[in-house]
Amino acid sequence: MRIAVINYDNCKPDRCALECVRFCPINRSGSKAIELSDTVKGKPVIYEETCIGCGICVRKCPYEAIEIVNLPDEAGEPIHRYKVNGFALFGLPIIKRGVVVGLLGKNSTGKSTILRILAGELIPNFGEPQSQPSKEKVLEKFRGKEMYDYFNKLYSGELKVVHKIQYVEAAGRYLKGTVRELLQKVDERRKLDEVKDLLNMKNILDKNVKDLSGGELQKLLVAASVLREADVYLFDEPASYLDVAERLNMARTVKEMTKNRYVVVVEHDLIVLDYLSDQLNVLYGQSSVYGRVSKAYSSRVGINNFLRGYLPAENVQIRKEEIKFEFRDMSELDLLKNVKEKVVWSHIRKDLGGFKLEVEEGAAREGEIIGVLGPNGIGKTTFARILVGEIQPDEGFVNTVGLTLSYKPQKILPEYDGTVQQYLEEVRKDALSSTSWFYTEVVRRLNLHRILESKVTDLSGGELQKLYITGALAKDADVYVLDEPSSYLDVEERYVVAKAIKKIIRERKSICFVVEHDLAIHNYIADRIMVFKGVPGLEGHGTTPLSLRSGMNEFLRLMDLTFRRDGETGRPRVNKPGSYLDRVQKELGEYFSTRVVKEAEAE
Repeated sequence: MRIAVINYDNCKPDRCALECVRFCPINRSGSKAIELSDTVKGKPVIYEETCIGCGICVRKCPYEAIEIVNLPDEAGEPIHRYKVNGFALFGLPIIKRGVVVGLLGKNSTGKSTILRILAGELIPNFGEPQSQPSKEKVLEKFRGKEMYDYFNKLYSGELKVVHKIQYVEAAGRYLKGTVRELLQKVDERRKLDEVKDLLNMKNILDKNVKDLSGGELQKLLVAASVLREADVYLFDEPASYLDVAERLNMARTVKEMTKNRYVVVVEHDLIVLDYLSDQLNVLYGQSSVYGRVSKAYSSRVGINNFLRGYLPAENVQIRKEEIKFEFRDMSELDLLKNVKEKVVWSHIRKDLGGFKLEVEEGAAREGEIIGVLGPNGIGKTTFARILVGEIQPDEGFVNTVGLTLSYKPQKILPEYDGTVQQYLEEVRKDALSSTSWFYTEVVRRLNLHRILESKVTDLSGGELQKLYITGALAKDADVYVLDEPSSYLDVEERYVVAKAIKKIIRERKSICFVVEHDLAIHNYIADRIMVFKGVPGLEGHGTTPLSLRSGMNEFLRLMDLTFRRDGETGRPRVNKPGSYLDRVQKELGEYFSTRVVKEAEAE
């Protein structure tokens, strides 16, 4: 079985010579595998039943609008397909009361589609986009299967569903009033006091929604979800914009408040997903083409299989290379002599009215990546803005005279009036050169080549994030400042961006400051760490750059958290508070342990 997908936004039959139709060998033999159709406004349709998968149309298309993929044998019947020659989803996870199910996979492989189907917002069409989907057909398809009972109760109104959406910015635009007023309206379980304490929301209850940061909006939506009385709780990326401590507070809140309910969580932060989920389904396939749901694994085994790129139960390789986590006690720059200091800053003070920031003096070396860690509202973004000259310190200085700067801010808005291609070519003329490393390893691996003709104002949050990161890295700069570059990116995309940052900074002998909450990213690329501490929203103190080990330990000591490394993959895993390992590591002062710990020892 094969699937043919056409990106109709990229398809321009009025501007090409219809090579896909002209060169198709089936068409040339007198049959029809691809032709223009009125059903898609005069654009081509590929007939999968006659297509032989030769790939000629894929190579001939000047706009890279066609993808033809041979599916694995176990793909089975599609659950849902978006339009003719559109994305197809294969399989659904089996969910049960009292079991938190995690979904892990690349973006655009169907995770949000699954949540919409489980919420009853989308009726699956079982691969027939031109037919009228019906609840009766769904029940007929699932009769005699484990999910029949769930859909029967869902469609008969016996199950009440709460669905926490992915993009918190959308909620911020439509909600009005204070946090307290909104939560009081949805507090069906009369547990507002308990939830606000679990999520540490006391200081934001009287803030207006329009004044909330991304992290505060996220906490508002999670709180509003668990306060409602429901049978099914669906969370789409609940950790975005939250710092490490807030992410674990969120995970504890979800576990505590949704006991004995149906719970499904989509999340890209492996530490949170591991901590929160009981079982896990991996979604594999090709982004925007098809997604397949794996069999259920335990959370630890499922994450490790995903990182290895191989699913043993399916006997499927989902990625060529393994994603590895190796803790480095020191940077390779520490081993080199005469590494020049490129950016120097003095002791800095900045008063923003209700918030005061103080940063110790320091310096960054050419070719160096400095990770910036700390809770939300502690001054990390303020420091980033001082580095790039958006705001000036009240006391002290940053010496960037004569240096070119490239900045990816935390909040991203679709303000560019043009296409993705125009944006990238305006940043750098040869950014889309097909022979360049940058195009192959960054633009294509982030799938931006598929949306080159799209208007920037029409992009989703994830697409916009990838575009602005790519644009920031495309600039030939001396200093790069990236504020939360992993938001909305999946695990593989984070790995692509991290590798690109490391290669670009080393080769150009530039400097990069990375403000990031994903500890695995810092573990992979950071040479040194700056830790920001203080009282969120009131005062912050940034340290001088510390060694990787010292910085990680200092940060986790502030969070009162300890991490171990997985015995098979080396990935960081959080210790349960009060557990044996948690107590031992705190006594030793090893909050971020470099020692690999086997599962039996951890238990």
